[in-house]
Amino acid sequence: MLFMIFGALAIVATLINLYMYKAGKDYKLAMAMGLSFTALTLCAEYRLVSVWVEVEDWAALMDVVPGMERALWILTVISILLNITPILLERKGKKE
Repeated sequence: MLFMIFGALAIVATLINLYMYKAGKDYKLAMAMGLSFTALTLCAEYRLVSVWVEVEDWAALMDVVPGMERALWILTVISILLNITPILLERKGKKE
């Protein structure tokens, strides 16, 4: 459940990051928060998996881990790309 809370906070912080960039405001704190909540989401998911290992809930591990592994990779890459987009756009704007 904790990973869902951190995931939702990561999404909100990323949206704030993009909004603040578009509004011309300082977006770097929101960017750091978005990336930090993404990292905390991964840690919380890892904790959940470790609990399943401790209680030897092999069925949960076999059902959830393969799909979650792909989803976590994809969502983490998307989070990184969205959060660094303002920096990339800012650099592109300075070159022109």
